[in-house]
Amino acid sequence: MLRAERSSYHYRGKGTDQADLKQRIKEIAETRVRYGYRRIHVLLQREGWAINGKRVYRLYREMGLQLRKKAPKRRVKAKLREGRCAASRVNDVWAMDFVHDQLATGPKLRVLTVVDTFSRYSPAVVPRFRFRAPDVVEVLERVCAEVGYPASIRVDQGSEFISRELDLWAYMKGVTLDFSRPGKPTDNAFIESFNGKFRAECLNQHWFMSLDDAVRKCEAWRRDYNEVRPHSAIGNKPPISLMLASAVHGPP
Repeated sequence: MLRAERSSYHYRGKGTDQADLKQRIKEIAETRVRYGYRRIHVLLQREGWAINGKRVYRLYREMGLQLRKKAPKRRVKAKLREGRCAASRVNDVWAMDFVHDQLATGPKLRVLTVVDTFSRYSPAVVPRFRFRAPDVVEVLERVCAEVGYPASIRVDQGSEFISRELDLWAYMKGVTLDFSRPGKPTDNAFIESFNGKFRAECLNQHWFMSLDDAVRKCEAWRRDYNEVRPHSAIGNKPPISLMLASAVHGPP
């Protein structure tokens, strides 16, 4: 019999690797986006996992799978749960918003702006007197025919963006609508930065005498932004250089 001091005994935990369990929780959360941890726990028990709800809740929290308190209504293509990652290629993530201005004679203008967050290329800067949801869809369909469809588009909670028409278009084209939280403009920082440049370099530098005049001047600025203006975030290159490089290596 081997004698040893009691103080030399140490408890060794019997915990098991939870990678398989975490992977299964993630799979359920991705396919059943409106299920909270309680329903996920029920499904796991049905599959034979001998675990209690507290462990499911802890892992659920660790993986950042908490449901939003207020989900978008009737938006099939809304992103509900996934965390945001930086775009890794052209047409991975677009950002879209409206800028307001007016003609020299007084009528108000709304300008739809769109930018690719990876290349900083802007496929559309479109001024109109009014924009409805079908108008937004028409602009997107036109520019997507030229440069391809994005995987997702970051937008705010504006009425044109939460519309059934845009949601249906996104569903048909396989595009995810990634909505910012209300009152959180930093959720869509790329378009906020783009709109700041657009206002400082175009809107504040010109009088628009008519809608046609506004269209011409906004389009001239967009082309200069895409093809000439150096962008520090991409090595002081113009955005068109990344678009061309992407085209050389194949479609996005």
